[in-house]
Parts: sequence; C-alpha cells; structure tokens
Amino acid sequence: MSMRHQITAGFMPLFDSAVLVAASELGFAGSEGVDLTLHRETSWANIRDRIAIGHFDLAHMLGPMPLACNLGLTPLASETIVPFSLGLGGNCVTISNAVWTGMAAHGAEPDLDPARAGAALRAFIRDRAVAGREPLRFAVVHPHSGHNYELRYWLAACGIDPDRAIEIVIVPPPFMADALATGRIDGYCVGEPWNSAAVAAGTGHIVTVKAQIWRNSPEKVIGVRKAWADENPEALAALLRALHHSARWCQDPANHAELAAVMAQPGFLGLPPAVQMPILTGHLQLGGGAELDVDDFFLPFDKAANFPWKSHALWFYTQMVRWGHVAHTPDNLAIARNCYRPDLYRSALKPLGVALPGANAKVEGALKVATAVGATGAGLVLGPDGFFDGQIFDPDEIDAYIARQKSVRTEA
Repeated sequence: MSMRHQITAGFMPLFDSAVLVAASELGFAGSEGVDLTLHRETSWANIRDRIAIGHFDLAHMLGPMPLACNLGLTPLASETIVPFSLGLGGNCVTISNAVWTGMAAHGAEPDLDPARAGAALRAFIRDRAVAGREPLRFAVVHPHSGHNYELRYWLAACGIDPDRAIEIVIVPPPFMADALATGRIDGYCVGEPWNSAAVAAGTGHIVTVKAQIWRNSPEKVIGVRKAWADENPEALAALLRALHHSARWCQDPANHAELAAVMAQPGFLGLPPAVQMPILTGHLQLGGGAELDVDDFFLPFDKAANFPWKSHALWFYTQMVRWGHVAHTPDNLAIARNCYRPDLYRSALKPLGVALPGANAKVEGALKVATAVGATGAGLVLGPDGFFDGQIFDPDEIDAYIARQKSVRTEA
C-alpha cells in the first residue's frame, strides 16, 4: 500500500478557494493519496504569518503575496513559491448607493465599463473636493493584493491619483459589505461573494469588475513554503494533480449547483448558494435592479487558468515598484521572476497528458480574441487578455513598462 501524504492548508472564505475546497471535500485529493486538512482563516495577514511559521504547508493566497514574502516585505520572512493558480478573475469594485448616485449624475451607467465608471468617479471626486468634503475611503483586502493593484491601476488610468484623491484602507473580505453598510467605507475591491452580498442587502452597487479592467487576469494562487516543497516533492505533485482534477470539475456548469452547496457550508462561506451563483454564471446583479452577463467573469480551469505564468508574477512586481512597495533592482527582479514555478506544474501534470503551455511567460494584453496557442499534450486556448486602457505588458521589457507607468499623470 502506497504511503499517503498529509498536507495542511489555509484558506480564506472567498469563492476562489473553491478548487482547494472541492479537492478536499469531493475526493480529488484522496484519489491522489493526499489527506488534505483545511483551516479557515479570518485575514490574509493570518494566512501569510501561519505559512511563515510552519502552521500551514501551503495556502490559498493572494497572487502578489508570495512575492511580498520573498522580497522581504512581510514581518515574518518565509520563502514561498507558486506552483498553481486557482483561477482568473472574480473580483469587483463595489460602492455605496450614495456614491453611485453621485457617479450617475456624471454619466455612470450600469454597464461595468471601467473607462466610463472611472470618468464619472473622477468628476464626483472633484465635486467633493470643491465642496471641501473628506476624500472617499476605499477598502482592499491587503496591501500586497491583486485587489489593491487593480484598483490603483484602474483609478490611475482614469486620471485619479489613488494616493491623494482617495484613501485606501485594509478590511478583511468577510467584513467588506458590513463596513460599506455602516458607512465606514465608501467602496471596495474584493472577490466574490462579498460584492453580491452587498447588492443583495441593498447597500452597494457594483461599478466595474476585474474581468473588464484586465481580461482573464490572475488572482489567487496556491502559495507553498519552499522548504516544505523541497522536502516533499511527491506530496506536492500529488496535490497539484488533485487540484487540476478539482479545477476541471469546478469549471463544468453541470457541477455548479453542487459546488455552490459545498461552499455554502458554515465552515467555508456560510452564505446561501444563490449568493454564490453570480461568480459561477457571470450573471451579476449590479444594484438598483440592474443586471449584466460578464464574459469570463471567473475561470477556475479554462484558458490555462491554473498555469503559474511568470508574466503574471512580473506584472504584480511592476505594480509593487510603481506604488513604492519595493525598489526596482536586478536582485528584486530575479526574486520576482523565480517566485512562480511553472516547472513544478508541468512536472506534476505531464503524466496526465493535459494541455501544458510551451512558454513560461507571455505578453499580457496582446490577445484581443480567444486564440489557440502552442502547447504540449492537447489544444490550448488563451485570451482575450486586454487591459481596458489598451496597454501591453511585455515581460522582456520591464524597465520600459515601469518607466511608462511612472510617467502617467493623475489629476483628480
């Protein structure tokens, strides 16, 4: 009888933990000889610190967080690697009804268009400044998060300085909707279901989504303690295969009702399945009776959603540099480049004969439509992956990209 692998993992109550949860609850981990024990946490800081001190072998993590760990930006330094991505997209920007009313007066429409929403928000912010009112307060889940960087990217591209025109604070995901309802914040960027929860409560309005700011873009990952990965290569490979099977199951619409029921359990999200369906179907209630279907709102498997692209890590790194979180040096760039590990992903999944990208990185923002690309094992389709402002990120031209972003002027 082969030895079973004991793995302990942390997760946050967000729907994009579903691939990890399903692997544990629906037998995918067990089929690969993995006894997977999950621990729900209340903040991303707890996830980060419990990885660092060895409570967890791996965890559901924010895409930029392992980079922050490796770049020495965390209180407890712990070398962390990313051999698997948990999906693409899934976040929204939600604002209070009062802010939506102000934006609507400046041309905002319930269409999730980032450029239109950004222009309206910029005008509303100017009105408030002229009236001598305090800056709007937006919440994100962690300084080193895709939420923080995509919110900042969107605002800056629309002429709003996120460091001067608004205030950005940190609030754990499960508290976002309540903080909005009580007036402690005016808006937030978070993953589902905490946007739909505010809409369902009648206290918030979704104004744009990650899938519109940057199509098919990275979000959560599996962060693994490098020391554990080095000591347990077979256990890690078995888990990656289990996660692959789980992600494919999660993507299938035939399984969505069962998946929502699993995630509704008190130990995971503890919210009704109906509140979770928007992320699975892409059919969003925006607030005020408006609703919209969003293409590729959240992909747990399709379009190489689980591949740990080095270009994703490097884009996060450019945003860390842009917003003063880390200095741009050759050493720091090398650390960022080595954080995501497609080699481990390929090694684990190659025996399955599945589609594996032939490259470790790609130009981000270049694909305007879904495109067949070179892969081993099977066919693979990527994209579209455009940024809403038309920018392109070439991971081989990082210096130029950083310089170009620093030159972007924000006026509001």
